[in-house]
Amino acid sequence: MSDLTSKPRRFRFPATRRLKRSRDFERVRKEGRTVRGALLTLGVLRLEGETGFKVGIVTSRRLGGAVVRNRVRRRLREIMRRRQHEVVAGVWLVVIARPPAAGATSAMLEKEWQRLTQRAGVLADS
Repeated sequence: MSDLTSKPRRFRFPATRRLKRSRDFERVRKEGRTVRGALLTLGVLRLEGETGFKVGIVTSRRLGGAVVRNRVRRRLREIMRRRQHEVVAGVWLVVIARPPAAGATSAMLEKEWQRLTQRAGVLADS
């Protein structure tokens, strides 16, 4: 079979890559460091022996209604899905959307994500 007929490889973002428990979010907050931006706040916790990375997203009611919060959450999850190969192993990230993120475009959110992850030093090439 030629390369043209084969299915393209998908970058999945499985549930195993997500932080879900409140104690994990709390651990990142207490033991990790914080990098703040205009649209997002990034909590970073480096863990020894962790084989991959995990990400949690926080969208509070200060952003707006459920539709707005879910839209921001979907956009952030898509950015992380596409950029997951750039993040080093052994880190837990908590992304907190700040109120201005509700009016931001996907491109603005992605630019902020890139800037904050570079500042935090969690990208493979940094």
